[in-house]
Amino acid sequence: MRAFRRVGRLALTVLAGCTAVLAAAPGTSTAATGPDCAPANPAALRDFFDGALPDGLDEHRVPGAVVSVVSGGDTVFAKGYGRADTERGTEFDPARSLVRIASITKLFTWTAVLQQVEAGRLDLDTDVNRYLTDFQLPATFPQPITLRHLLDHTAGFEERVVGTAARTAEDMPALGEILAEDMPARIRPPGEISAYSNYGAALAGHVVERVSGESYPDYVRRHLLAPLGMDHSTAEQPVPEDLAADLARGYDSDENPPRPYPFTFDTLAPDGSISATADDMARFMRAHLQSGRSILGAETAALMHERSFAADPRLGGYAHGFMDRTFNGHRVLMHDGSWEGFQSALVLVPDCDLGLFVSLNGTGGIDAAGELMPAFFDEFTPAPDETEPAAQSTSDTTEPRAGFYKPTRHNESTVEKLTTLLGPARLSVDGAGVVHFKSKEWLPRPDGMYELADGTDRLVFVDGADGRHYAATDGSTYQLMPQAETLPVNLVVLLVFAVPALSALALPVAWLVRRLRHRPARTTGTWRLARGLAAGAAGLGVVFLALLMLTLVEGSGEFLYGVPLSFRLLLAVPIVVLAAALAAIACTVRGWRGSGAGVVARVHQVLLLAGMVALGWFLWQWNLVGWQF
Repeated sequence: MRAFRRVGRLALTVLAGCTAVLAAAPGTSTAATGPDCAPANPAALRDFFDGALPDGLDEHRVPGAVVSVVSGGDTVFAKGYGRADTERGTEFDPARSLVRIASITKLFTWTAVLQQVEAGRLDLDTDVNRYLTDFQLPATFPQPITLRHLLDHTAGFEERVVGTAARTAEDMPALGEILAEDMPARIRPPGEISAYSNYGAALAGHVVERVSGESYPDYVRRHLLAPLGMDHSTAEQPVPEDLAADLARGYDSDENPPRPYPFTFDTLAPDGSISATADDMARFMRAHLQSGRSILGAETAALMHERSFAADPRLGGYAHGFMDRTFNGHRVLMHDGSWEGFQSALVLVPDCDLGLFVSLNGTGGIDAAGELMPAFFDEFTPAPDETEPAAQSTSDTTEPRAGFYKPTRHNESTVEKLTTLLGPARLSVDGAGVVHFKSKEWLPRPDGMYELADGTDRLVFVDGADGRHYAATDGSTYQLMPQAETLPVNLVVLLVFAVPALSALALPVAWLVRRLRHRPARTTGTWRLARGLAAGAAGLGVVFLALLMLTLVEGSGEFLYGVPLSFRLLLAVPIVVLAAALAAIACTVRGWRGSGAGVVARVHQVLLLAGMVALGWFLWQWNLVGWQF
């Protein structure tokens, strides 16, 4: 379902298109010096964006975009392209047009956390339960979850998407309420590996609420937006009336013409609720490039920009909430956002004193940005002639293991787990030691890493606790799937069910023919009941799987707002199927002797019941028994 796949794909697209050079060790960088940065003057920027953006918007069916660039403590370029609202004919204006910046909101949340650390109210390495008075995180593992884990996305929460949006303000639960009631399971020890978590960001924002005594929107307005002069931006949902007329609209580029999305409320507000102008985002970027001016002390800002986690120090990682990458030899702090059709990115290049914010208001913006960003880096942050030596690994890397891998950002405890079955990535190793993964060839290096031939991405294998095995790249991280979860195994299981189940469709036909010819039954009533129950359960199971597949293939944005009634009703079917199957097993055992059935009928009944057992295993494996939301 498309709603189950709400991930930050823009950052992954940008990463895939940029040339990565070896990443820095924690707290350092392989940054080039100032002379390796191209001048970011207004004329050069105008020429670049005027030449790159309009064609990209047209090609990918995106109505418009807005850009701001900062350098040397000033906003050196800001411009809108195309339409912010096609129905009203409103053009994009960097000073007035508000865009939904989505997950870039997290940078404001992390900055708020660091403000409270600076004020002495929070500590990055203290159990977050110390700050929660309305609910507590379960002690699933001996290690407690800390704010540092939340900032680094290493808390170990599973992914949850269902019910993370609302259509109206009346449908919006209080932040503490949804965090307590829709808490994702803890599926790995904190600090083991990164798995991007919207819940973790919202939880951090709630902690700020608890220690400050202010709601998240009020805190952001008073302590971040107002000090920076971001007067045309807000964390309120919906946007206040005095700003509503300037709110841009996001569009579905797959429709012709592109279809506008309605305003969608983010129920986990600290993870993505802010609407802002490009000019205001320039003020936020300038603050971070100038040692936290107006919002953080210089020492705290320096701490926030230090590398805080990576699966391996040679890979990209996190810097207290910022995605920490290296492009063209320059260290880059960045974040992306994708929501309601808007595709946005914020990029800081500290050694060039350069910042870029760009937002495109169509789903096709993912592809447009994937072409724009590498060109921007090549133009204004060219690769230096020399780079510092690469950081050495301090992690326990291991050998690659063949198999199927799923993103570390996945679900295990609810029906959302089923989505991991749809898109596993197969990994194999050939005789030359080349790793084949994600439809790419990764060449082995002497230092134990693997690298694409063009140098744009690296791959490292890391072992976790309890037998977990990870494949980490500069961007995403993947986890080796148990055999029982892999697609081939599950296809075999479904085949074991489907073949006898489909053959059971002949049973009612045979019964009807016998009735029409007035032939007396030669089997006992108990045996006939067993056969009928087994055939009925099998047929109903086939119908359930067909409807389930239809839901998965077609997708439904309704899941973002909660589980649709139709899907709730559909999940009643497995209970009926399994109840009928159990009754069929009981009747078969009871009526086996003296049933009057022939060998073929007996063998078919056994195969039919074996298939029902296979179906029961599949339903249990993917949390489809009952209403596990």
